[in-house]
Amino acid sequence: MKHYVRTIWTVIAARIAVLRAEPERGEITTTVIVTALMAIAAIAIIAIIVAKLTEKANSINLGLG
Repeated sequence: MKHYVRTIWTVIAARIAVLRAEPERGEITTTVIVTALMAIAAIAIIAIIVAKLTEKANSINLGLG
């Protein structure tokens, strides 16, 4: 059992050392900005569609008076 735990510990320690040595983590800032812009655009498009649908629904003549 000790041998198994020691082997696992050595593998994990080696993997952590490799991950710490790699400074490249991707372009997180760009991804966050693009995602935020897409979310804002989606909200704006939904707001425009809701406004147009509401305007059209209010303009329907039901002949009640």
